[in-house]
Amino acid sequence: MSRALNPRTLFALFHDVLASVVAWLVAYWLRFNLHIPDEFLHSALTHLLWVVPVQALTFWRLGLYRGIWRFASLNDLKRIVLACLTTTLFIALVLVMVKPSPVVPRSVLLLYPILLVLLMGGNRLVYRAWKEHRMSLSLLSRREPLLVLGAGSAAEGLIRELSRSTEWRAVGLLDDAPRKQGRDIHGFPVLGPIDSVKKHAEALGVTHVVIAMPGATHTARKRATELCNAAGLNVLTVPAIADLVSGRVSVSNLRKIELDDLLGRDQVKLDESGLTQLIHDQTVLVTGSGGSIGSELARQLVRFLPARLVLLDHSEFALYQIEQEFVRSHAGIDCRFVIADVKDAALMKEVMQTYQPAIVFHAAAYKHVPLMEQENAWQAARNNIMGTLISARAAQTHGAKKFVLISTDKAVNPTNVMGATKRVAEQVCQALQNGVTQFVSVRFGNVLGSSGSVIPKFQQQIAEGGPLTVTHPEITRYFMSIPEACQLVLQAGLMGKGGEIFVLDMGEPVRIADLARQMIRLSGHTENEIPIEYTGLRPGEKLYEELLADEESTLPTPHPKLRVAQARKASGELIRELEDWFTVELKPEKAVKESLKKWVPEYELQNKVS
Repeated sequence: MSRALNPRTLFALFHDVLASVVAWLVAYWLRFNLHIPDEFLHSALTHLLWVVPVQALTFWRLGLYRGIWRFASLNDLKRIVLACLTTTLFIALVLVMVKPSPVVPRSVLLLYPILLVLLMGGNRLVYRAWKEHRMSLSLLSRREPLLVLGAGSAAEGLIRELSRSTEWRAVGLLDDAPRKQGRDIHGFPVLGPIDSVKKHAEALGVTHVVIAMPGATHTARKRATELCNAAGLNVLTVPAIADLVSGRVSVSNLRKIELDDLLGRDQVKLDESGLTQLIHDQTVLVTGSGGSIGSELARQLVRFLPARLVLLDHSEFALYQIEQEFVRSHAGIDCRFVIADVKDAALMKEVMQTYQPAIVFHAAAYKHVPLMEQENAWQAARNNIMGTLISARAAQTHGAKKFVLISTDKAVNPTNVMGATKRVAEQVCQALQNGVTQFVSVRFGNVLGSSGSVIPKFQQQIAEGGPLTVTHPEITRYFMSIPEACQLVLQAGLMGKGGEIFVLDMGEPVRIADLARQMIRLSGHTENEIPIEYTGLRPGEKLYEELLADEESTLPTPHPKLRVAQARKASGELIRELEDWFTVELKPEKAVKESLKKWVPEYELQNKVS
């Protein structure tokens, strides 16, 4: 009834009733060559007395008045066609039964629904075009002009959606493909190649550019960003292709270019069917699941529908955060949240016995190099080595098929306690390999935005007005995004047969000073406004990280971003020695480092041991 009382609805109904009358009479008019004989005209008018009410009732019952003409779409046209055909069939059935005199010509029954669809659908289309034209004229002066880089499907969708934007308006596109240049997309010209962005931006008075190439390689996106930065333009980008495909966001959800866009790499190709076989309907446990790597692993795992996902962390707050996220986003997955310390042998045994995980991803670790270097050396050893030994043994005892250790590039020729303890953890997994559980280690470098990494620190320093502190002008690190790292961890877990140390392709190392400059530029500042200060290397820190030790070599795998390190095998006595070593409650820094040196001969004690 609310729709019946709505004046707009009544007007729409009146319009369609009038269209029915016009279509019916015009069908007769066309049938008789623009002159209707009197007896047929009288018959046509008589039939209208019942044809129009039937038509109106059909329109109403099929929901033609739920939509808004301004947003008339293909679905509305489908409903119109269905209503017209339904009524025409009913009219034909009635006429067959009644057999009026004179009869209604069959050509009228063919012409009537066609004319009615044209009148109803055409008027709606004209109204929508008129409204959108009026709106675009009123908003044109207030909308910011944009140049679009790329002329593919994402750019086409962006152009279409920007036509309704209250903030932006496209003025042209740029694309490197010669076949696209000089052509139009929805009336907007492809002006030339991307490297002409400065010329066209100046000619069109544009200060903002959007990179609409979500499926392009990282190199292409980075080049486009650098060209725009050199031209002094503000750079936006559309969401990643994975977000667009999943439907999480629209192509018009523009955002500022971020560090991930400059340092990220091309999309990882996973063995989806193999991972599904590995994870689907299995119980999977993730230690350290409240951390940046553990939590992202959990998010990646739910895609493959495990029977149960056990998320374990010793931090109550971190576990609470991931629990709240999963309750909102993954309510259909059986998730268990366990507060436990991986160094607690009795509790880890109980967890493994209770949940019987088929796969364990061991991400729990102390990772902060300077913090673990001196006063906390013993705690780093206990957590990273003993925690791995206890977790791995408990998983093995209770029948886990795979145990995947998250290691680090700092385990290669380590110069710090953190790296040395992770190298011993790798050896623990190799020593435990006995055919029951497949132990796999995965090494990678720094991940963008992880807790304790340099990027959140730089972001905070920029927010405070600087300066940005860098330890050394030449210090370099490998970087990859957290999602990419976790996807490759899953792939390595699938490929591992036991005892391997997988090395991720980290790409080219990044100079931290250059990273700081990029972040300053992305924040809209200059180095004059936010300077960079060099503070000197910290305890345990080295200028560059390595992914392989000197005496190691690698073998290729079927995946282009994964290689297998041929590392030195662990000593057969290692497990017993570690068990004896950890019987002492507390060891001083010197003793910890000396023992690590014995198990990891390549460990370089660069700093003075107190």
